[in-house]
Amino acid sequence: MGASLPPKEANLFKLIVKSYETKQYKKGLKAADAILKKFPDHGETLSMKGLTLNCMDRKSEAYELVRRGLKNDLKSHVCWHVYGLLYRSDREYREAIKCYRNALRIDPDNIEILRDLSLLQAQMRDLTGFVETRQQLLTLKPNHRMNWIGFAVSHHLNSNGSKAVDILEAYEGTLEDDYPPDNERCEHGEMLLYKISVLEECGFPERALEELLKKESKIVDKLAYKEQQVSLLVKLNRLGEGEKIYRALLSMNPDNYKYYEGLQKCLGLYSKDGHYSSDAINQLDELYKSLQKQYSWSSAVKRIPLDFLEGEKFREAADNYVRPLLTKGVPSLFSDLCPLYDHPGKAEIIEQLINELESSIKSSGRFPRREEKEPPSTLLWTLFLVAQHYDRRGHYNTALAKIDEAIEHTPTVIDLYLVKGRILKHAGDLAAAAALADEARSMDLADRYINSECVKRMLQADQVGLAEKTAVLFTKDGDQHNNLHDMQCMWYELASGESYFRQGDLGRALKKFLSVEKHYADMTEDQFDFHSYCLRKMTLRSYVEMLKFQDRLHSHSYFHKAASGAIRCYIKLYDSPPKSANEEDDDMSKLPPSQKKKLRQKQKRAEARAKKEAEEKNEEESGSSGALKSGKRQQARPVDLDPNGTKLLEVEDPLLEATKYLKLLQKNSSESLETHLLSFEINMRRQKVLLAFQAVKQLLRLAVDNPDSHRCLIRFFHKVDTMKAPETDSDKLIWSVLEIERATLSQLQETTLIEANNSFLEKYKDSLMHRAAAAEMMFVLEPERKLEAIKIIEDTTDKLNEALGPVQEWKLKDCIAVHKLLGGVLSDPDAASRWKARCAEHFRFSTYFDGTHSSAMSRCSDSRMYNAPENGDANHREAVQNSDSHSVNGKLDAFKELAV
Repeated sequence: MGASLPPKEANLFKLIVKSYETKQYKKGLKAADAILKKFPDHGETLSMKGLTLNCMDRKSEAYELVRRGLKNDLKSHVCWHVYGLLYRSDREYREAIKCYRNALRIDPDNIEILRDLSLLQAQMRDLTGFVETRQQLLTLKPNHRMNWIGFAVSHHLNSNGSKAVDILEAYEGTLEDDYPPDNERCEHGEMLLYKISVLEECGFPERALEELLKKESKIVDKLAYKEQQVSLLVKLNRLGEGEKIYRALLSMNPDNYKYYEGLQKCLGLYSKDGHYSSDAINQLDELYKSLQKQYSWSSAVKRIPLDFLEGEKFREAADNYVRPLLTKGVPSLFSDLCPLYDHPGKAEIIEQLINELESSIKSSGRFPRREEKEPPSTLLWTLFLVAQHYDRRGHYNTALAKIDEAIEHTPTVIDLYLVKGRILKHAGDLAAAAALADEARSMDLADRYINSECVKRMLQADQVGLAEKTAVLFTKDGDQHNNLHDMQCMWYELASGESYFRQGDLGRALKKFLSVEKHYADMTEDQFDFHSYCLRKMTLRSYVEMLKFQDRLHSHSYFHKAASGAIRCYIKLYDSPPKSANEEDDDMSKLPPSQKKKLRQKQKRAEARAKKEAEEKNEEESGSSGALKSGKRQQARPVDLDPNGTKLLEVEDPLLEATKYLKLLQKNSSESLETHLLSFEINMRRQKVLLAFQAVKQLLRLAVDNPDSHRCLIRFFHKVDTMKAPETDSDKLIWSVLEIERATLSQLQETTLIEANNSFLEKYKDSLMHRAAAAEMMFVLEPERKLEAIKIIEDTTDKLNEALGPVQEWKLKDCIAVHKLLGGVLSDPDAASRWKARCAEHFRFSTYFDGTHSSAMSRCSDSRMYNAPENGDANHREAVQNSDSHSVNGKLDAFKELAV
């Protein structure tokens, strides 16, 4: 580097490189300027100066200088390498790889460039290139351990595990007999465990076990050794030996569920689907009874039998499990029992059991068939459990009665208010749920979890302003947005995005959803540093596991929610685009002159206020006040130039933007129904007939009986039937494909769409949502039968009373969807009103249906609190708060008023 310079300048060039590596950027710039003063066209110096400026956040100058340097010296590997580093810093990995390859054409044996290239190839999963580069590094420097390990890992990642094992064994052959020394024992042991895991993965369990036993003395992690050994023994069907090791592992950690699962496998008593024969249940019962005597302090050994026991045995085991936890007062007991409600019949047994416990404690202060008196708190936690049970069963009146009884028993227990809020949320009163959560928060202002729970409830109730003020209590320096974004607080951003979407604020909603998407891009980027770190530290098993996790990163539920939310925003933006400036001017021209003047003045004041706030925030965040922190100037935070997401709405083709996220969902969440529903909606709007039909086929594959699948099927072929006859050859080919495919669908074979819809209705007449789907499709196919379609929905009550029993079995969200269908697609306000009145009787706590017990109705009826002046009467509000501040209900009512 710098070879073409005189000795003095060559030394200055070395100083530039050293200053860059030690982050002394000003010193490096000074040296670069000194060289460029004499040699203004020296390419390598220009490139290094640009690289230094890039580290000082002067990107535009950096790119200009690096490109000038490369232009002046195209045959310098330094210039190409620097150009690649510049691209790498901006995550332009493909461009960086091109630059590195150009550098290697000039200097093919440069180890630094090869190492940097290998890291990018691992990042981009160019596994073939990764193998070639690691092989070249090993050839150039075979005495370096990291090059052997890197070459082996590259083959493993490239699905050539046997070659990886050969390389690791060849590396071991270069080591002396007394290797490793004490300071490298852990790293060498990790390498051995990695080799054995690769052997197991390749299908050589016998060889892996032999190697494991042979190298036992060199493996430091004895727990990992035992877990690897028992895994191999089970694969070799040496179950007796595996049983002994699993029992040894249980003696070390009797609360590890995987050890119990492994022990059951060794004993031939494991079922993946959880279904067991009566003989297997008896054997499992005996097994766990013996284990309970051995590990009496273990919670897992008492909880696991509840999954497979049935009838009276289940009741007895549940009784023995629940009683000590009620005496102890464990708030998470219901969360532990909740999965049992999916087993047929177990919810009824639990209900009988806890009702019996509650009755006995109330009458005698003891559990049934016990002589010892229970402490007073046992009744509290029993009521707490009973309330959650009835909430889970959908009996909200009983649940609220029980939780109110618990609150009356001990008004200072915070968990009671959180659970009551959760019950009200499930019952449909989101405002009251938020109020209860805030009541709980005010009882312990130092609890971050309760504060987060309160924020979540407020966002569900669309109280975004209150939620932001509450969230800011636990953020650094009261900076809510930057801190929650920097902390990747995705549940908050998702809940905010959903709230903004419900309120029709697409800009803010889109901003929140895309923030979550950026977090996942950051997580993908974060793996970069581990490519060299893990090879150096020999954490090879964790490294490979991390790479596999990164490959399925976008299948995580949070990303699915964010991408789905963004797609819904873009679809809504396509359906209802914002007004252009000309349209707004046309609307304004229709107003009277006085209103025009007021509106313009209001807009000017809003613009001036926003500009002033932005300037003040910019000054504050740029550190112009000179505030110091730990002896250094505070780092300026980036100013959000689009806080309301207005610029995000200024897209030319919303559906094209939506398609970008749809492709990620199709790749990573292909088993989700929502993915294909969104695909159908997008492609129907884009007139992509075959892609829309592909979505329909996926829906039918995943859930042929789902109402949404039926809707999409009928809508698609109705759209096809109403389209013009194909004219071009390509259109004719598409139509012929659709005709062939249509004949293969069992729902449409030799029937019209109307007949298929009637058949669907007849088949699923006992389901509310299926009847609603059939009614909607009847209206789509035959608009003149609108009244008949509405009658199908309105007759649901009588039909379901005959088939399923009480209407209370309906789900609130389903009834809300039906109400929106009646008022929206079917466009019948009277029918929607009748449905709302009917649902208000059954969902008495629902604010959506104005239920008689909901906070919406109490606001209407309580004129003392809600008939305040338009601008707000501060004295009135303060009086209300003060008069009721000594009771829980008073605080709740006061908070409701403020929320209004």
